[in-house]
Amino acid sequence: MAILVIVAVLVLFWLLTGLRVVQQYERGVVFRVGRVRGQVREPGVTLLIPVLDRMRKVNIQVITMPVPAQEGITRDNVSVSVDAVLYFRVVEPIKATVDVQNYSFAMLQVAQTSLRSIIGKSELDDLLSGRENLHQGLEIMLESPAAGWGVHIDRVEIKDVSLPDSMKRSMARQAEADRERRARIITADGEFQAAAKLAEAAAKMTETPAAMQLRLLQTVVEVAAEKNSTLVLPFPVELLRFFEASAARVSEGGAAAASPAVPAVPGQAAADGS
Repeated sequence: MAILVIVAVLVLFWLLTGLRVVQQYERGVVFRVGRVRGQVREPGVTLLIPVLDRMRKVNIQVITMPVPAQEGITRDNVSVSVDAVLYFRVVEPIKATVDVQNYSFAMLQVAQTSLRSIIGKSELDDLLSGRENLHQGLEIMLESPAAGWGVHIDRVEIKDVSLPDSMKRSMARQAEADRERRARIITADGEFQAAAKLAEAAAKMTETPAAMQLRLLQTVVEVAAEKNSTLVLPFPVELLRFFEASAARVSEGGAAAASPAVPAVPGQAAADGS
């Protein structure tokens, strides 16, 4: 009887040593005598055959992997340094365990080479402004090897693009020149519109002379409302034109009166007297 109890205790202990707990974010790949079992162990308590079974747990959470900065030359011959971030997760634990030794390291190496390749195929403007297409291109380049390793690419994003100092200065000068050009165009367009409106106002006031007087009175009211020491004396423009015309006539008459008479030649006068 005692022997049976001892045997039962040993068997129970042997079975307890085969108990394993798989977390919710894990999947278990079981190797029995070196051969992988076709069924992946789901989360919860699972029973292994001691000595014969070995289980390797695979994390199926999304892994965030920063890709170190890669230096390269763009298609328009600009030297840049680009870094990125890769989001991926394991969808086939058996492939991720059997087909590749270290899937995280493998994904890092593929991401670096793909990033260098995408730099050489792109232009500088694409790296700075058209990143959505580059993200899709990187994802397509990574999907092919990742599928063979049981890995799914969730997202690839370019984080930063570092430019040489000389290129930064050139781009700053270009941006400044472009802003100055737009400012001049806007100013000239404003002057053109203002001149057109003033011409329309002058035409209206020419048709109605009283409008000029009303506008003059309104200006006086606006200046007086500011309570300053400015003194405004309205002076009709027509009076200035009258003075200008009178001055022109006076100057013409004075010039005619000041012109001397033509003197007679002495020899000619003597001949006439003889």
